[in-house]
Amino acid sequence: MMRVEVQRELFGWARERAGLSFDALIERFPKLADWESGAKKPTLRQLEEFASATMAPLGYFFLPEPPEETLPVPDFRTLGDGPVRRPSPNLLDTVYAMQRRQAWLREERIEQGQEPLVFMRSTTAQAAPATVAAAIRRVLGVAAGWADLHRTWSEGLRALRAHIEEAGVVVVVNGVVGNNNHRKLDPREFRGFVLVDEYAPLVFVNGSDGKAAQMFTLAHELVHLWVGQDAVFNLRNMQPANVAVEQFCNRVAAEFLIPEAEMRDAWRTARNSAEPYQAIARRFKVSELVAARRALDLRLINQAGFFQFYNRYLETERRAAASKAEGGDFYATQNARVGRAFAQAVVQAVREGRLLYRDAFELTGLYGATFDKYASKLGLQVGE
Repeated sequence: MMRVEVQRELFGWARERAGLSFDALIERFPKLADWESGAKKPTLRQLEEFASATMAPLGYFFLPEPPEETLPVPDFRTLGDGPVRRPSPNLLDTVYAMQRRQAWLREERIEQGQEPLVFMRSTTAQAAPATVAAAIRRVLGVAAGWADLHRTWSEGLRALRAHIEEAGVVVVVNGVVGNNNHRKLDPREFRGFVLVDEYAPLVFVNGSDGKAAQMFTLAHELVHLWVGQDAVFNLRNMQPANVAVEQFCNRVAAEFLIPEAEMRDAWRTARNSAEPYQAIARRFKVSELVAARRALDLRLINQAGFFQFYNRYLETERRAAASKAEGGDFYATQNARVGRAFAQAVVQAVREGRLLYRDAFELTGLYGATFDKYASKLGLQVGE
């Protein structure tokens, strides 16, 4: 039986890259200790299975040494006072997939004669947050106090996503890699990322995060487009990395969602209620955590009060996540996972013969009849 020559260090590298222990793999790969020591070599079939189990590209195992993987966009994630661990395979694969979508959509929009989006890179991190927040509202076609038009924060989130997509931005919300429910994205690793482009800007929100927190992530990413800065971030304690552009994006996002003047006015009443952050959250259709963070930033509460609430909030979120039921309408979910605007562009290109089915399958992660059925749900039949 043919054996494959693999540098032994690559087995340990692949395990650590995937966040898997030796014990977690030894039952499936009984010869792993021998592979790692160099005493034995795997067959090609065994190597393929190991690569799949560790979510590592097969080609990496033919390298002379472990590769140094970095994110292809600026990494503004934070982890206390220590260094951020290297990106997981789930994060890397998600970023790469979104870059492929963006590259295709950019060329598609240029070929169709669309003009570049004028708001991209239209400001700097030195601008006044209130001015930039007002500019974002104008582009999205929403007025100050727009959140009051919606009964719940979930309705507000859906409406904001729709306004952003109408402005030409692809919005993707997904909690797994593609449609693989076994590869969940960890919100502790990242909350979202943004890929800047004048023709096909794309924002990605980690759908594994609490839905109420996704509103702030989406607003934060939106500001990155105005500044023109790609980024991956996680916003620990609702605070960005100690980088000027990240702090600016946070300030604008906060002003966009909860304008300072309105917050101060609302706080006069809310602070005397039993649940002050809940009262603010209801008014502005944000999470209680965003409301508490805004109160801290405006010095309406102190840090001790904020973190007392923050720790309780996290515990409630953990319990809710543990009891959350899986499932739902698969095709409705694809509007978020693929991005409705992107999906419509792909389906239209297939209909007009400008994109092969196989390429559409790869871009959307939907194959065969599943792709056709989703297209019909969008109101766009293919193959007409």
